[in-house]
Amino acid sequence: MKHIYSILAAIVVLLIVAIIGCSRTDKQTIDDGKEESGTELALDETYDQTRNGARLILNYDPQSNSFKGTVENTTDEILKQVRVEVHLSNGKELGPTTPADLAPNEKKDVELPAESTNFDGWTAHPEVGESEHSHGEEHGEHDSENGGEHDREGENEHN
Repeated sequence: MKHIYSILAAIVVLLIVAIIGCSRTDKQTIDDGKEESGTELALDETYDQTRNGARLILNYDPQSNSFKGTVENTTDEILKQVRVEVHLSNGKELGPTTPADLAPNEKKDVELPAESTNFDGWTAHPEVGESEHSHGEEHGEHDSENGGEHDREGENEHN
């Protein structure tokens, strides 16, 4: 019986160590695997969320048919290759913006023209660090009309 308690105690200790080890991550590399927040906004709503240390505040401006706002580094370290994307309810993707490093507390203006007008909702997100979006290509792989990456992945993958 003592042997069983020893084994159970060892398992509990290992589980605790594993949980503690998994919970310690660098906040710049945390990514929930989803690009957008999942909540579609109406055209008169404001996106205001922080992801991986980048706070994005964005609104739709109907006069210019574009999304305008700021992205800000909320950390004490440089955020590498910060960029912004907007996904429209009609399936079009805007961006990403040109990647830029942001110093601690640095804020950068963001503007993404919509080009189309047949949408009634949108979602957005900032991205930080290297990814498929950071190869210096501003549109090519994202442009739906040119067979971009999201066409290959599936048209409604983000819904």
